[in-house]
Amino acid sequence: MATKPICLIIGAGDYIGAAIAKRFARGGFHVVMGRRGGEKFAPLVAEIEAAGGSAQGFAWDARNEETATKMFAMVEEDIGPIDICIFNVGGNVRFPILETTERVFRKVWEMCAYGAFLSGREAAKYMVARQKGSIFFTGATASVRGSSGYAAFASGKFALRGLAQSMARELGPRNIHVAHLIIDAGVDTKFVRDRVRQAGKNPDSLPSDTLMKPDSIAETYWNLHHQQRDGWTHELDIRPYAENW
Repeated sequence: MATKPICLIIGAGDYIGAAIAKRFARGGFHVVMGRRGGEKFAPLVAEIEAAGGSAQGFAWDARNEETATKMFAMVEEDIGPIDICIFNVGGNVRFPILETTERVFRKVWEMCAYGAFLSGREAAKYMVARQKGSIFFTGATASVRGSSGYAAFASGKFALRGLAQSMARELGPRNIHVAHLIIDAGVDTKFVRDRVRQAGKNPDSLPSDTLMKPDSIAETYWNLHHQQRDGWTHELDIRPYAENW
């Protein structure tokens, strides 16, 4: 069993999820991470441990109810009580509506909304019994504004926002902080840089801080978790200074 507080990150990818993991590990948490390719965690775990922190990662399909139930139980029983659960699964795809297949729409909904429901429900199951904890969801511009080509992604993120809002109203009185973080910007990741190139621009020529740094998102989550309950934030939108909105 871990002797540190537990931060569970579901959807701990190479950029935002990794930055959150390193921030909470640096702050004294034992970080537990889940993603579909669990074998990809080795370099990140090694980096966290080399910096004096502790972490472990698991293969975790957030869209599978049996997996969610078993993995939450495993963390709670074998590692320790979860203090904060962050659902950071993506799902950003762009297809014109006539090219959006049933499979694409369903898969994006499963990643954005259904997986969030499973993780949020399982986290709440344990936190309600303790009357404490934080459950945070990563949203996007598409959480509040649908755009051309993003019918699937916006539908999933709109649903995620509704889930987070409902959970906040239900669980807040039980001392559980539920928050929805809207990342209203392009994040400095390989995926976004590739899209910039596809648009005919050189991402390296963009003005400084045009793309949001994953570390800035991680710091926001850190601050959210440490808010006093008389001033909890439910929804927070963040963007670079130059972003149009």
